[in-house]
Amino acid sequence: MKRIRRIRRSELPEDTVELARFLIGKTLVHDLPRGRLSGRIVETEGYLPGDAACHAFNGPTPRNRALFLEHGHAYVYFVYGAHYMLNVSSEPRGIGAGILLRAIEPLEGIDAMKRRRGTSRIEDLARGPGRLAEALRITPSLDGLDICGDGPLWLGAPVRPTGPIGASVRIGITKDAHRLLRFYERGNPFVSGPKRLRM
Repeated sequence: MKRIRRIRRSELPEDTVELARFLIGKTLVHDLPRGRLSGRIVETEGYLPGDAACHAFNGPTPRNRALFLEHGHAYVYFVYGAHYMLNVSSEPRGIGAGILLRAIEPLEGIDAMKRRRGTSRIEDLARGPGRLAEALRITPSLDGLDICGDGPLWLGAPVRPTGPIGASVRIGITKDAHRLLRFYERGNPFVSGPKRLRM
């Protein structure tokens, strides 16, 4: 695979919806001592300022502080007593908002992802936010990390052109559920959710 260029913060839109679309097709990389795990981001969900479904809705807390950092920082949280989720802060510093990374198309470290996930089916390695976090070894130690910096978790430029981008309602929420804030690469087999929300 060709060398992946790190994306600079100046390239990121400073708006949640724009950034959620921008991230489709970009590369998510986690460099570990034993090798690199990476994938193309193929599905995101935006959580806006003032959005009842956003973890920042009631203001900053020790848990959600990363959502209030300037755009381009990791927000990692535990959900359902079972899974970590990886988000990207998406607004100027002090404004709480973020983008949930819902699915990637694995690129590098696929054998390690298979071992970690306990499956050999490549389409199921990182389809869905909990699987994504497990496949990429996302842990609380990454919470608040600048993913536009020189750290081990970072955003990279696309490795190939991005296909048409679709939009839909978000998955698995009840508050502000009508908003079309989920974005995905149309027809990509690594996108999560029911078929009607993937085409």
